[in-house]
Amino acid sequence: MKSSRRDFVIQGSAALASGTLLLNTPLRLQAETFRWPAGLQLYTVMEALQKDFAGTLHQVSAIGYKQVEMAGFFGKKPADVKTALDNAGLQCGSVFIFGGMSLAETAEYASTIGAKYVATSVLPPTRFQSKKMTRDDYQALTLDDYKDIADQCNRMGEQARKAGLQLVYHNHNVEFKPLHGRIGYDQLLESTDTNLVKLQLDCGWISAAGVSAESYISKYGDRYRMLHLKDFKLTSTPSYGMWPEERPEPTELGQGKIDYKPILKAAEKAEIEWCYVEQEPPFTEMPPLEAIKVSYNYLRSLKFISRRGYRVSHG
Repeated sequence: MKSSRRDFVIQGSAALASGTLLLNTPLRLQAETFRWPAGLQLYTVMEALQKDFAGTLHQVSAIGYKQVEMAGFFGKKPADVKTALDNAGLQCGSVFIFGGMSLAETAEYASTIGAKYVATSVLPPTRFQSKKMTRDDYQALTLDDYKDIADQCNRMGEQARKAGLQLVYHNHNVEFKPLHGRIGYDQLLESTDTNLVKLQLDCGWISAAGVSAESYISKYGDRYRMLHLKDFKLTSTPSYGMWPEERPEPTELGQGKIDYKPILKAAEKAEIEWCYVEQEPPFTEMPPLEAIKVSYNYLRSLKFISRRGYRVSHG
């Protein structure tokens, strides 16, 4: 696969239609914790999907995943994507834009597959929009750049709302680089409309930057709607770069240094709807489909996910 994770996230924006899903209606049971359906960001198994889209979705479902987040549509028509998801017993709640598609271009897909959220990430500030941003450009982002990104998110959020969608912003580690006593992520959160822009916390990337995921979930629990669950073999030095040579080594959940039990406990009190497993390439220990099974079993061991297709709440 020639497409990189960096290329994927730089293009991050998508559109999805509103709709009443079983996932949107919590089932009240006598339980001590919130439990989420096991979700997977399909970027993790991109190569397998390119070879056998329907078959890979069935393998994902057989492992136990019931919720997915889309990263591209593989040249397939919206109805065909919906059919493949339905046949595999999967529901799609969130969509990232992929391959340069716009909100308008992805709206038909999102509407057909019944998604709810549109996710965007690492938008180029206005001063960089005439060129492709380099590694040095990302490292040179300023607080004013994050204000600019926030303005773009607000406009996208308004667009999404008019289409019956909800925009969420997905973080990486670069947003947590210290900037004159502040960090860009805080500036972004303060400058975005709390109704137009919700949040998707990538717990792996924030941890790579040496920042506590649970502290942000606790502080901004009313804005977070989703978590990305990924693991790294963290080092003692914070990482603010997304390029492979700058970041810690990725690995399966439970095989790295990130303890998800306190993170998911904090998520119980937030407005988290879905949790998506995602693993960054390269896969050095095992193939992606084996890796996502290891990650699934780790989450099952924590007893924070449900095999059912909906979130379970206590009460």
